[in-house]
Amino acid sequence: MKILFFRHGLTAGNLEKRYIGRTDEPLCAEGMAQLKTMKLPQCETVVCSPMKRCIQTAEILFPNRKYIIENELRECDFGDFEGKNYIELSNDIYYQKWIDSGGSLPFPNGEAPSDFRRRCAEAFEDMVKNCADSASIAFVVHGGTIMSILEKFAVPHGDYFDFQCENGHGYLCDWDGNTLIITEKI
Repeated sequence: MKILFFRHGLTAGNLEKRYIGRTDEPLCAEGMAQLKTMKLPQCETVVCSPMKRCIQTAEILFPNRKYIIENELRECDFGDFEGKNYIELSNDIYYQKWIDSGGSLPFPNGEAPSDFRRRCAEAFEDMVKNCADSASIAFVVHGGTIMSILEKFAVPHGDYFDFQCENGHGYLCDWDGNTLIITEKI
C-alpha cells in the first residue's frame, strides 16, 4: 500500500514559530498559495486530522473528495506552551526543564510526548486496517503526527526528530503491514 504523509500548509502561528497544537488555526494566505503549486500523487483514500489547517490543506490538494476525519491524529496538546514561541518562553523555568529533558517531559497542563506518540501510532495502525482495500492513502496531518508514526514504523529506524518536515511537505512511503519504507521526501 502506498502511504502519503503530508504536513498541513502554513498558518500564522507557524510563521511566528509558535507552539500550535490544540488551537484550531486556519491556513494563512501564504500557506494556501504554496499548496496550490503542489503536484502530489492522487490517493484513493484521504485521512485528515480534525483541525481546520489540515482540512483546508486536504481541500486544496484533493478537491471534491470526501475525507475520513480521525480525531486521534490531531497535534499534541502543548498545554501552557500553546500559542507561545521560544522567545516568549525563554524565561519560563518549566520550558527550560522541558528543553533540558530533550522534549521528553510532559507539557505543563498538556500532553505527555510519549502519550502523544503512542496515540498517533495507534490511530495510524487502525486507519490502515480500516482502509485495507485502498491501494493508497493520504494522511493530511501535523508535523508531530508524521514524526510519531515514522519513528515507530519507518525502516531504517530513526528517532522522532529525524523525521521533521516543513509545512506543505511530507513523505511518500510503502506500507507492508508492519513497516513504512520511505520512497520519497516531498
